Amino acid sequence: MNNELTESEKKYWESIRRLIDDENPIVRKALVTEISRFPEKGKLFLEDLIRSSGDIQAKHAHSLIAELGWGDGVGDFLYFIRSQRYELESGWFLLDRTIFPTFEISSASLFLDQLADRVRELLMPPQNPREICSILNRVFFHEFGFRGATKDFSDPKNSFLHLVLERKRGLPITLCVVYLLTARRVGLDLEPIGLPGRFMLGSFTGREPFYIDVWSGGKFFDIDQMEEFLDDGSSENSGASLLPITVAETLARGCRNLVQQFAKSGEFTNSNLFQKFVTEFEDIYRREASA
Repeated sequence: MNNELTESEKKYWESIRRLIDDENPIVRKALVTEISRFPEKGKLFLEDLIRSSGDIQAKHAHSLIAELGWGDGVGDFLYFIRSQRYELESGWFLLDRTIFPTFEISSASLFLDQLADRVRELLMPPQNPREICSILNRVFFHEFGFRGATKDFSDPKNSFLHLVLERKRGLPITLCVVYLLTARRVGLDLEPIGLPGRFMLGSFTGREPFYIDVWSGGKFFDIDQMEEFLDDGSSENSGASLLPITVAETLARGCRNLVQQFAKSGEFTNSNLFQKFVTEFEDIYRREASA
């Protein structure tokens, strides 16, 4: 895009870029107004940011495209997959937009901010990761009322993050994603753990690693207590299941869940759509593995 701009235009879009991650509502509204004045160049500018900037700016660029009504839910998620610039929060919200193209990403992000603000109110630094997770458990389960969706486990609603935030019910993977994104906001790094029969989280930054089973109410497990969750504890490779998985693997697993859920409910068009996304992830993985 830059090669097509005059010097004054380059300065203008650079000033927009510097404000792109400002979350002040007044600044945000002004940005939307300004960018909307130049639909063609504005969309190109935001798409360039998604391709070339860091995760935070890319996330805000995605959000602005959606807010301006310039997005195509399915196309945007396919573009995200193929870009290989994976970031969990914006990626899962783009997944949601494939079926719910008008939902407001900013509202869902704000709810996550509110969760984190409440956790932050209860923190008494310095605290170790397990102590911080205990506070997360209090806020997540007792104050906000998140639970596993046991009665309607196969309902596709349990796989869409913004609906999980609204309904406070979800699958192991979507509850883990909400928990992880909240933890990240208060400075705690947790990792996704894709066990064969259960999605969990791992903490590896403290003196002693441990695992969090969000589905069971945030129960903690040490490494030597994890054998019961392994598909085949006698396998030499079973320990690999206890290692973190990537953002791409996490999103692909979410898509596989939706393939099955939509098929079970007879919504085969949507089931095939999410199989297409799974295939995209798998094709990229195969190309990287053979490179």
